[in-house]
Amino acid sequence: MPKKYARLHQRCQLVLDKLSVPRPFAIDTLCQELSAQRRRPLHLHPLPQQAARNNICGMWLATETDDHIFFEQRTSRVHQEHILLHEIGHMLFDHCGGDLSRGEASQTLLPDLSSQLAQRLLGRTSYTNRQEQEAEMLASLLRIRASPIAARTPHSALGRLEAALGTRAADEH
Repeated sequence: MPKKYARLHQRCQLVLDKLSVPRPFAIDTLCQELSAQRRRPLHLHPLPQQAARNNICGMWLATETDDHIFFEQRTSRVHQEHILLHEIGHMLFDHCGGDLSRGEASQTLLPDLSSQLAQRLLGRTSYTNRQEQEAEMLASLLRIRASPIAARTPHSALGRLEAALGTRAADEH
């Protein structure tokens, strides 16, 4: 494993280890737990169409009092959940906003939002910078940890391999 990838994985693992993953996993339950942990409401919203036209499929908006996650609804449920987990990754890492949180971009995407209200606005468009890579890796690791297969410990080498690949282990009953 390249050192850069290993360091990214380690950073994500440290954040993930502080998180209690609900069993059985439900995105709504996770959001409720995060809201309680952060002591602030977490709201989920459909992504404004203007954002989707700008190739954004998810955004995290932090105001002084609340968190808001916007996600693309014109996609599969699994993809929607991954978008939500990615934005949750930004929250857990406490990433700072980039260009979207400033002036024109935020007014174009969320015209009714006061620019003074938005403290952080992160839009999910690419994975070339560290923040996006961390959020994406955390989303993937969280999905793996939330998997029902991860809750079981297969006994044989074949069972462990099948569990790692996300298939049902032959030796589980």
